[in-house]
Amino acid sequence: MFGYVVVNEPELRIREFHEYRSYYCGLCRVLKEKYGIRGQLTLSYDMTFLAMLLSLLYEPQETECLDRCVLHPIRKQQIKNNKMIEYVADMNVLLTWYKCRDDFRDEGNIIKGIYGKSIEKKVKNIGLCYERQEKIVKECMNSLLMLEKMGNLDIDRLSGIFGHLLEEIFVVKQDEWEKYLRNIGFYIGKFIYIVDAYEDLEQDRRKGCFNPFLEREKEEGFDEWVKQLLTMIAAEFAKTFEKLPITENVDILRNIIYSGIWTKYEEVKRKRMALEKKETSR
Repeated sequence: MFGYVVVNEPELRIREFHEYRSYYCGLCRVLKEKYGIRGQLTLSYDMTFLAMLLSLLYEPQETECLDRCVLHPIRKQQIKNNKMIEYVADMNVLLTWYKCRDDFRDEGNIIKGIYGKSIEKKVKNIGLCYERQEKIVKECMNSLLMLEKMGNLDIDRLSGIFGHLLEEIFVVKQDEWEKYLRNIGFYIGKFIYIVDAYEDLEQDRRKGCFNPFLEREKEEGFDEWVKQLLTMIAAEFAKTFEKLPITENVDILRNIIYSGIWTKYEEVKRKRMALEKKETSR
């Protein structure tokens, strides 16, 4: 959906990378089986992280196979499947539908509107199975849309709403791990919202769309302030993650939490700096 919660691939061992890919390919396979090619289009690294986190925490009964796909027609890929991956596939489609709906309403994005309409019936079925999650996602997306239309620039409030949305998605069961998963989901949601707004600054300015940073960007030290804000947020979900009793493949998740998210941020920042330099030289 967003693609900010990624692995730092060069820092992974070969075995670890193949293990991570088995969750990514597993999520892709479930999306195709349940929702067709339209479902596969919703695949994201962010939700792959959640699929892996929940799988390693709850250790559900799992199946594993080697198979080819369109993207990998020659070499067979390791593919995992379990109830947690299936849950994340449903949440992935649910989130994508609401994002498409709001992009259509807010920007008049016809392509997103058509795509959203094509998965609408599937989303209604997801809502029936996961009433708690669907209710919160709907409420949070509506709140965000309202505040953005009002021009509210309170980044803590805006990112907090998306954080509350994602924390509900992270909670697959209301059990002893709920408070930890809520905290991780909340702060990852804030992180995603802020990096997304940071990356979209130039595009939103050009299109005349809302962005909570459009005014603050003019202030001295803006980029460093964003980095500090993200650092504090990342520290919160990292601290909570370390309280979970995950041992198997924990280094892959740590790679994402401590390194992967920053590789994506640095990529966004480099593009922004290059664009600024180009604008200045004109």
